Amino acid sequence: MRVEMATLDRLSSFLALSLLLLSQAQLDSSPPSHLLQLCSASVSDYGAAGDGESYDTAAIQAAVDEVAACGGGRVFFPPGDYLTAMIQLKSGVVMDVAEGARVLGGTRQEDYPSESQRWYVIVAEDAVDVGITGGGEISGQGWAFVQRRDSRKNVMISWNSTGDCLGDECRPRLIGFLRCRNVHVLNIHLTDPAYWCLHLVGCDNSSVTDVTILGDFDSPNNDGIDVEDSNNTAINRCHIDTGDDAICPKSSAGPVINLTVTDCWIRTKSSAVKLGSASSHDFRSFLFDRITIVDSHRGLSMQIRDGGRVSDVTFSNIELRTRYYDPSWWGRAEPIYVTACPREASSRAGLVSGVRFVNISGEAENGIVLSGSGGGRLRDLSFVNVNLTFRRWTDYSDGLIDYRPGCQGLVPHATAGVTVEHVSGMEMDGDHLPRLVLPKPRNSKLYRLLIPTLTQFPQRYSQLDRSMLTKMLMGLTLFNSNFAAAMAEDDVSRERSFPWVKQQ
Repeated sequence: MRVEMATLDRLSSFLALSLLLLSQAQLDSSPPSHLLQLCSASVSDYGAAGDGESYDTAAIQAAVDEVAACGGGRVFFPPGDYLTAMIQLKSGVVMDVAEGARVLGGTRQEDYPSESQRWYVIVAEDAVDVGITGGGEISGQGWAFVQRRDSRKNVMISWNSTGDCLGDECRPRLIGFLRCRNVHVLNIHLTDPAYWCLHLVGCDNSSVTDVTILGDFDSPNNDGIDVEDSNNTAINRCHIDTGDDAICPKSSAGPVINLTVTDCWIRTKSSAVKLGSASSHDFRSFLFDRITIVDSHRGLSMQIRDGGRVSDVTFSNIELRTRYYDPSWWGRAEPIYVTACPREASSRAGLVSGVRFVNISGEAENGIVLSGSGGGRLRDLSFVNVNLTFRRWTDYSDGLIDYRPGCQGLVPHATAGVTVEHVSGMEMDGDHLPRLVLPKPRNSKLYRLLIPTLTQFPQRYSQLDRSMLTKMLMGLTLFNSNFAAAMAEDDVSRERSFPWVKQQ
């Protein structure tokens, strides 16, 4: 058997790595089984060529299986290019992809199982104490799935001929952990996924640290990290540059609870952070802190479409810059976008409450959109020290609110600094605004709060009279937020000067 018990040096380094992972993920104190008996295997010892042309699937899987049978440990990939069909990780096994090593996902449909839900280059199912590390690279070779290149949005190949997968999104994901516990992904480069990149499904106690994700900026559906139905997840110091959503919690079959994202850098043609749109269950206890968002189509967003509830979410210490891209991508350059509306007429309306935006700064080509619906209001939103500059620098057209997916689609509407619909409870207070408290509306009639930008209306602003304001929406709190302020019922407004707003 070519599995080795770890040498003292390997044991020391692996123990240090494992303890670091444990402390970052804040797992329970009992050590994983692979810390008690560590084994090690190199895929080259099992016949892996590492030439990028021969399939090394059998050698890689044999190494994984023997290390798992030994009680857990690492499977080592020395420098080289390892072409493979789907690999299945097992409990106690950590893939150690060294610097200079690349794992290349196969581009043939026969490289994957018949069930499209299991199309991953690397997948772990029902595993415990499992992970990937090493400083090397895992590539989905997504370029091979581009049918036609288009700077607006690439046209992609879709494996939908069997009927197992429908539509134009039938491509393999890069890495999946399905129903796993104690997942650790540390110091690895994930590149060119054909579809979603890192997918956590039904997992508990997961850490993703020092991971670089690079996807084709023009390709759709190559999400960075999708946290689906998973609890107790920590994402830290990640660099994500991809075409589609960068960090995307989804609640399809269960809740998503206790998610922490810190010290990340993001660029995307879609949403940098997006809750949804799969949102049948709760999202609760989230913290997004110290995040930099660069040239993204949408900054901080929630698309609640399937009746789920969002509560206790904090976005803090975030610098962002959002801009327009082709409207085939969801988003309209909104720095902050919170919506709750039914996906279809038969869908339930969701609820968003207790969301805080603290120390948010940057510039954007569009304003903030906060939109509930008749059956799904937004409640108790707070903005503390929010300083955003609105200006245009691309040539894409504006004047639309994007409610996709479902709901109302793209709706023509004048651009505003902040647009608010169906929000319950409202208080405004800050350096440039008088204190304003609006009681609960006495009917469900829709009113829209608009906070235009100073550059749009340099001389005069629009406001409803006080009696109209008392019927409006409540729940939005603005503290020390540098916005120009105005109010309007739908698009009908009454003009009046705002002497407390300073000109720029």
